[in-house]
Amino acid sequence: MGVFSRFKDIVSSNLNSLLDKAEDPKKLIRLMIQEMEETLVELKAGCAKAMADRKTLDRELASAESLAATWEERAALAVDKGRDDLAREALAEKRRFLDRADGLHAEAAHLDELIAQAREDIGRLDEKLAAARDKQRLLISRHARASARLRAGEKARPVDNGDAMLRFDQFERRIERLEAEAELSAPQASSGLEREFATLAGDEALERELAALKQRKAGGAGEGAGQE
Repeated sequence: MGVFSRFKDIVSSNLNSLLDKAEDPKKLIRLMIQEMEETLVELKAGCAKAMADRKTLDRELASAESLAATWEERAALAVDKGRDDLAREALAEKRRFLDRADGLHAEAAHLDELIAQAREDIGRLDEKLAAARDKQRLLISRHARASARLRAGEKARPVDNGDAMLRFDQFERRIERLEAEAELSAPQASSGLEREFATLAGDEALERELAALKQRKAGGAGEGAGQE
């Protein structure tokens, strides 16, 4: 089944509305163009036939008018010869061909209307077909641009500055956490020995301070004894 029922549906259709509702606009516009082209071929064929019929009719019309004139001449000749009976018959033939010519004139007028209408329809369909082809080119172009943007996005997605800073902060925190874990997991075997040496160093300082204190006191006591 075609998209249109035929010419009237085509010329009265709203392409944009039909494409907006379509699940596959590219496929629909292709079918539209195909049906328009087929209809245009039929219209042109019909118009060509009507034009050919019109030429044939012109020849028949010219022949009928010529024969009517011939029988009028014969009627006049019969009158000149005193043959009224032949003149009547000649005039009857003349009338027959004139009636034939009148019918051909009416038929010619009808064909002229058909040809004019066919040419108008062909022009309207040509415009509709041109619009559909423009729409098809637009859809193809838009699809190509969208595909290119999609491929470019897959190859190199733009980096947002906010996202970059967030990832940097997360990375920095991860490094700090790893450093802390490394410090906690460092060997602790020498820590007791270090504390002992620190204690000894502290004790030595205390001993020196105690010795100095004793020396000062001893010196003070000697000065007191000498005064006595």
